[in-house]
Amino acid sequence: MPKMKTTSSAKKRFTVTGSGKIKRKHAFKSHILTKKTKKQKRNLTHAGLVHQADLSNVKLMLNMK
Repeated sequence: MPKMKTTSSAKKRFTVTGSGKIKRKHAFKSHILTKKTKKQKRNLTHAGLVHQADLSNVKLMLNMK
């Protein structure tokens, strides 16, 4: 049987923390920033965690399950 491969886009977008949670970056921070407030842009800078509802799909893409 061939090797299991991770989804290439997923390994670029997600990182696993030491406790096993999956970190992600926020969207909407790349362009058209003039109409967004300072507060909105600042809050998009910080990394977030993958939501519980999406966790199983992300783990499948990273071959963690």
